[in-house]
Amino acid sequence: MNLLIITAFAIGYVAITLESKVKVNKAAIALLMAVFCWGFNFAAHIPPDEAYLHHLVEHLGEISQVIIFLMGAMTIVALIEAHQGFRIITDFIRTRNKVKILWSTSIITFFLSSLLDNLTTSIIMVALIRKLIDDRNDRMFFSAMVIIAANAGGAWSPIGDVTTTMLWIGNRLTTGTMIKLLFIPSLISTLIPLFFLSRCIKNDSIVIPHQIDKSNEGFSHAKKVFFLGMATLIFVPILKALLGMPPYMGIILGLGVMWVLTDLINHEQHHLKVPHILTKIDISSVLFFLGILLAVAALETAGVLNHLTLWMNAHFKNMDIVATFMGLISSIIDNVPLTAAAMGMYDLHTYPLDSKFWLMIAYAVGTGGSILIIGSAAGVVVMGMEKISFGWYLRRISLPVLIGYLIGIFSFLAIYMFLN
Repeated sequence: MNLLIITAFAIGYVAITLESKVKVNKAAIALLMAVFCWGFNFAAHIPPDEAYLHHLVEHLGEISQVIIFLMGAMTIVALIEAHQGFRIITDFIRTRNKVKILWSTSIITFFLSSLLDNLTTSIIMVALIRKLIDDRNDRMFFSAMVIIAANAGGAWSPIGDVTTTMLWIGNRLTTGTMIKLLFIPSLISTLIPLFFLSRCIKNDSIVIPHQIDKSNEGFSHAKKVFFLGMATLIFVPILKALLGMPPYMGIILGLGVMWVLTDLINHEQHHLKVPHILTKIDISSVLFFLGILLAVAALETAGVLNHLTLWMNAHFKNMDIVATFMGLISSIIDNVPLTAAAMGMYDLHTYPLDSKFWLMIAYAVGTGGSILIIGSAAGVVVMGMEKISFGWYLRRISLPVLIGYLIGIFSFLAIYMFLN
């Protein structure tokens, strides 16, 4: 039955990559793929096995947390955008040269991602880029660079990515060691593709966006919504650290506060209130994300990911190669179940706290997800927001990212050897 599950996943994956050819929305394909994968899981145990139902409910609970967080963050960002709040940032960008703006936004994304998370940062930065760059071709390169920088920025911070948070909470890594050993490799994995993509951007100037009239009430509202929105996003990891509050609860709190504020300041302007903003959220991207995560969860439940780990152990021997290969696999399969499988297969007795293996896993599955656009949550969301096709990203972006990923691996090994 595992063969049927893998086949269903493979067929769905190919159909998603060929979305422009098959003329079927990728969200529909992902949902069907998830149902078929789980259907084969259940079919393997007739009469029905309650254990599999328990696994499904458990995975759905974990996935729902991500979906709720995603929808909350998207709504908050959409509120800021509707109130023209992001123009407050554009006012601080003095240069109008596109290449310089690419470098500025990439560096901002890299560091912002380590404080927030790569998903939220990607949503914010793509919304900002939409305000600055009109040319669609250039904007796709900017958006691709956001994915790369956001994933790399999250790889060296315990709160920057779900996988690093899992390793941090699971007592595999400590904050100081992550920053000390993973910052430079993560930065390198950002700078290498940034050099490449800088050559793909038209080296001209942008038209200065229409400025908000700072004397009117609209600018005052824009500032309130912008700063409160950013504060609610920043406080999500702070609340988690102080109170242990799950990120989705933090984002619900932030959305509730934003909802109250925007209702109070927009008495008659219903198009600026949350109910209307919710109609602008890209639900198809959210459903695509749901389908992908459910399908991968089916692979995990069937034991396919564990078999993959055992196969790597048997064939590669060297754990550095295993971690590097897992990073490459994370460009195809979501990094969360891969990290979970690694934590389940390799115990703390063999690979203790802050061991080289866990550090490599944090870097590899975080940055490796950028090699393909569907390899990370940030990539999936940006793919939906900017309608970037899988094929375009594969042809234009994947090779520079792969080069940066591998150079980052070598730099980590050198740094680890030097410091140990």
